[in-house]
Amino acid sequence: MAMPLISAGFGACLRRFADFARDRRGTISVELAFVVPVLTTLLMSGVEVTRYVLINQKLERTAATVGDLISRMPELTEGDIASFFAASDQVMTPYDVRIDGRVILSSIARDGGGPEIIWQRTYGTVSADSRFGGTGDAAVLPPDFQVRDSENVITAEVFYNFEPIMMTGVLEAKQLYSNAVFRPRFGSLTTVLP
Repeated sequence: MAMPLISAGFGACLRRFADFARDRRGTISVELAFVVPVLTTLLMSGVEVTRYVLINQKLERTAATVGDLISRMPELTEGDIASFFAASDQVMTPYDVRIDGRVILSSIARDGGGPEIIWQRTYGTVSADSRFGGTGDAAVLPPDFQVRDSENVITAEVFYNFEPIMMTGVLEAKQLYSNAVFRPRFGSLTTVLP
């Protein structure tokens, strides 16, 4: 007599399992539970990569803008340089180059010897050294770039400390850099007037 109860119980179990396998209610919830973390990761990674590219574009634009503005000046004063540093803040907006970056302006000239850094001005609190060298040093120029005798160039370098805000595994924190080199249009800019 115990046998029919066991087989009846087993049959009921099989029917419940078959009913469960045919039941499609809740499948979207299970699928969503698998897909949402993947989509969230992709979205956050996309935002972080886009932010990284945007900051690099801002750095390039800032270096080009400041270098171009200075190279258009017939003469240069400390007040002009302060204005160009303020312009760098505007170009970098919404990113704060004064707090998270550094702008370095240099005048490189050649007068008989090798190219030399005549003057240099900096803006921003981030620790960064010019890749062209320091004031009074021989200038380190790009391989195919030359400064002829009695000529000078203006360099603008922009550094920015990039910190990922969401996905530290996608991009790492690092210092981004861009530079621009311009020849002055209206003569030599080897001195800065007070």
